[in-house]
Amino acid sequence: MKGRRQTKRLGAAAAAVGLILGVCGCASVQKTDTVQPTVAGQVMESHKASAPAGVSSAPMSVPFIPPPNSIDLCGEPVPLERQDVYERFDKEVTLIVYNHAQVYLWLKRMERYFPIIEERLHQYNLPEDLKYVAIVESDLLPDACSPKGAAGPWQFMPGTGAAYGLGRSGSVDKRYDFEHSTESAFLLLSDLYKKYHSWSLAIAAYNCGDRRILDESRIQGSRDYYDLKLPHETERYVFRILAVKAVLSNPNQYGYDLPKGWGYMEFRLDRVSVSLSRPVPIQTIANAAGTTYREIKRLNPIFRSYDIPAGNHQINLPMGTGKIFEQSFRAGNEVAVGKVSPENSTVEEQDLSAPAAPAVAPAKERSPKAKQKAREKIYLVKKGDSLSAIAQRYQVSTQELKSANKLKSNDLKAGQKLRIP
Repeated sequence: MKGRRQTKRLGAAAAAVGLILGVCGCASVQKTDTVQPTVAGQVMESHKASAPAGVSSAPMSVPFIPPPNSIDLCGEPVPLERQDVYERFDKEVTLIVYNHAQVYLWLKRMERYFPIIEERLHQYNLPEDLKYVAIVESDLLPDACSPKGAAGPWQFMPGTGAAYGLGRSGSVDKRYDFEHSTESAFLLLSDLYKKYHSWSLAIAAYNCGDRRILDESRIQGSRDYYDLKLPHETERYVFRILAVKAVLSNPNQYGYDLPKGWGYMEFRLDRVSVSLSRPVPIQTIANAAGTTYREIKRLNPIFRSYDIPAGNHQINLPMGTGKIFEQSFRAGNEVAVGKVSPENSTVEEQDLSAPAAPAVAPAKERSPKAKQKAREKIYLVKKGDSLSAIAQRYQVSTQELKSANKLKSNDLKAGQKLRIP
């Protein structure tokens, strides 16, 4: 009995040893063969297998793009020979140059909004560089707002906005009106320049407030922006504007090339005046114009609620919908309307401003040149007209209007004749 037990134990032990050796043998065989990869490993191996021949595993080389050697702000030289000034400028240029997506978005938006800004700059005889302030303030987004309460493309605070004609009344906030806020921004910047006689200080005061610049100038004993120690945001503010100017005034030099036609088109609008005896839902306005709620909000960011409050308002509509809106809105029984009058209707403007076509004998067939000349419209510029507004009325771009009339700037004079292409 005892011998049998020993024999069984020895047999069991031998079997166990054999099993262990067998398992080890299998494991050793698997290690010498292809190891079954994990899921992540399979993805990695498949990427390696599909990689094209000749692709190097070395890290990608990022080109070095230096800042310009010299630059000015509104005609005032920037002292880049000072190391601290150079480094502050270099930092902002570097951050912008390599932010490819943002630069291309700026280039696209510039085609829509810069004609409006440049026209006001010429109107007020202000430096061209001020247009870059809007990019740093809002990225050229009319609907921009900050956690601190600044709003619109020029980021006016409520108090400053009200002081410069951009008040808030209920759900209407004029700080979001691109044209009016642009005019107000230039009036404010002009006032600040008259006080400091320095565009760098005027622009810094636009950012952190007139009182802060006055206090810091008095405490630090300097009226030179580049000598002052200012709040961190203001320290960077002027240099960001300089960097934006450096890149966007010569984008090709920094590797940016926006193909023609890829910029955002200027808005082409019918602008109507309405007098409302009570609030009207924006959706009702959209229905009357044959468009969408979203489009009305996009074209009228000053309306901050779902309704347009009672009172007198100008409403921007898609070009060509003004007449439809007038007819449909008057017919709506659920809304009390005082008046609806399209102001920038293409048809009405043509009737008022375009001269009658010359009489032509009906028996004669007009030549192609004569037909083309008959189709041409001539607009007589009136006091207060702007190039962008005229372009909108006739559904052409500002650049097309300038090219057709060989204009070098957006400046117009009352009595001037413009050919409408």
